[in-house]
Amino acid sequence: MLPLLPIVMGLAQFAPSLMRYFGAGATSTAVAEQVVGIAQAVSGGKTPEEALAAIRQDSEMQLAFQAKVLASNDAMEQAYLADVQNARARDTEFIKRGMHNVRADVMVAMDVVGLIACLAVLTFFRKDIPGEVVGLLSTIAGIFGLCLRDAHQFEFGSSRGSRDKDQIQAEQLKQLRGPAA
Repeated sequence: MLPLLPIVMGLAQFAPSLMRYFGAGATSTAVAEQVVGIAQAVSGGKTPEEALAAIRQDSEMQLAFQAKVLASNDAMEQAYLADVQNARARDTEFIKRGMHNVRADVMVAMDVVGLIACLAVLTFFRKDIPGEVVGLLSTIAGIFGLCLRDAHQFEFGSSRGSRDKDQIQAEQLKQLRGPAA
């Protein structure tokens, strides 16, 4: 990540205003502002530009910045997991009350219908449609596939690979902090 750090930091200074301009969600904007804030806190820079210049020049400051971003990422992951837990608790309440989560069923059914429709068009009409449309339909089919994957992960829990990734990130964070942490 170190070779990309200057590029990421250079773009991060513009991210909050660009994200607001293009109407990105409040969470995305808050994350970008948080990264810029971390850079300023680590470097002592009053502006994003000063922070970027200071972090570029000091490899220890780069490590400190990465450690803080990883720690911040852990907090965001915990918030995400709490949100998923709340959604699962809602589903549990539905079941306890003898109700059915129709909204979730409709979402999954529409994902299946969308995926099958895209694949059918690609299979039966591939020679009749322009390459750009094939690319677009393939992308849309991929999005429907990701929606189905997310539904499965919600229903059956996260994968072991995800837990392994979290453990590796935690170990990297400990290494960056050193023995004093």
